[in-house]
Amino acid sequence: MAQRKDGKKTRALLLNAACEIFGKKGFRDAKVTEICRQAGTNVAAVNYHFGSKAALYVEAWREAFERDVVPDPPESETDPPEARLRERVYLMLQKFCDQGSRGQFIRLYLMELANPTGLIDESWRRLIEPKRLQFQKLLRELLGPAASEEAVLLCELSILNQCRGFIILRRNDLEYFLKRPLTPEAIRQMADHITRFSLAGIHDMVG
Repeated sequence: MAQRKDGKKTRALLLNAACEIFGKKGFRDAKVTEICRQAGTNVAAVNYHFGSKAALYVEAWREAFERDVVPDPPESETDPPEARLRERVYLMLQKFCDQGSRGQFIRLYLMELANPTGLIDESWRRLIEPKRLQFQKLLRELLGPAASEEAVLLCELSILNQCRGFIILRRNDLEYFLKRPLTPEAIRQMADHITRFSLAGIHDMVG
């Protein structure tokens, strides 16, 4: 039993170190020896628990996603879809702007965007698909039953890309464009703007 607990602890330490170092350096520049040094273990532990550096990278992505990804907001059937969309947008922006330890997934995501590995494509689709389906269901409520599948997908891309600007731009650049510090109040105001902007487009499509 003690050995099993030690094994779980070692695996968790390796994943924590991998999330941090892959997020800082990307897959290619991160060294397994550096990850092991930070985790306080040896290279053999990576081979034992994960099999390879590539497998560790994929598992670090999954770990960071499950730990840090924006949770689906609690929704009531009595809440109008416009209010639910606003809350989803706000939670996405809040996560994208997180500069602390809970922003590990975003840093991994940025590194993968800058230097694609192809290693996480299948895993990423599997992780994100349930959230996409929920978001698309909400958009269908807003667009109405006559909306085509293409219209739903295009609206999804439009809203997500507005939010992704908060990932791609550096914090200093965001504050330059906003002409103010990126406070929680500023994030809430941007979420309100994106929601109003998106709803205006959706209403135009419906009308």
